[in-house]
Amino acid sequence: MDQLEQLKQFTTVVADTGNFLQIAQFAPRDATTNPSLILKAVQQPEYAPLLQETVRAHAGAGMDEVVDRVLVRFGLEILKHIPGRVSTEVDARLSFDKTATLARARRLMALYEAAGVPRERVLIKIAATWEGIAAAAELEREGIHCNLTLLFAFCQAVACGQAGITLISPFVGRIYDWYKKSAGAQWVEAENALERDPGVLSVTRIYSYFKSQGIATEVMGASFRNIGQIQALAGCDLLTISPDLLAQLQATEAPLTRRLDPAAASPQPAVTLDEAAFRYALNEDAMATEKLAEGIRLFAVDAGKLEALIEAAR
Repeated sequence: MDQLEQLKQFTTVVADTGNFLQIAQFAPRDATTNPSLILKAVQQPEYAPLLQETVRAHAGAGMDEVVDRVLVRFGLEILKHIPGRVSTEVDARLSFDKTATLARARRLMALYEAAGVPRERVLIKIAATWEGIAAAAELEREGIHCNLTLLFAFCQAVACGQAGITLISPFVGRIYDWYKKSAGAQWVEAENALERDPGVLSVTRIYSYFKSQGIATEVMGASFRNIGQIQALAGCDLLTISPDLLAQLQATEAPLTRRLDPAAASPQPAVTLDEAAFRYALNEDAMATEKLAEGIRLFAVDAGKLEALIEAAR
């Protein structure tokens, strides 16, 4: 049995892609998208007609509405290939605007529902800023389930758990990137691999805290650089994995050991954060502060590029 099939025995496998034609070969339960993945997909010849059809069908709509319709169109196609949920992201440029985030999230869900998709099959993806978490908490109370992304710090995870968020996506690879770059010539790969990988350590801490505290929020490791990081998090609630790494797991036959288990989670003291404590804790974490800001900027750039493609297709 290959490692992808072994992983599915104790972790929900999620495809991290906008390329819905690739998804079926890996048989994931869920799929996630983001502005960068959708931008990459719409520039491929097989997906260009989908963008053009959507733009032309809503030629009189404002840019933000057309963008949302393109995102939902991809989500609808993805849902044809998976049995579970698709994550669709709110514009990252709204990451510090609770009111605007709520409006866009509600519209995304309304578009899905108008297409006959029940709320249970959609996760609205929002950056894990204080404003984003507050918006997501309100959406959860309305029955709109959320996936909090760009999550790098323990305080972000704690705040999401407090808020009753359905799912969080702590980023493994980008944490790894930061520590490797920070260490420079002092970095020794072998000393920072598998369970010692700083990104793996971050997700393991969050997972153990949630399980020990009985927090229902699902933990989905994201942003992987290699299959070693995935192997070290086998047993996590969910893992969202790019097609390239899914293929590597599929081509690997070695036994895969479960590393995370709720029954083995070590007890941790409860943490409660108000806004001031959250902001201070985030400020104290240089890695998380830098990577959150960088992630929002990069998604914003790609959102702008997607808008340029839409404008060209009008």
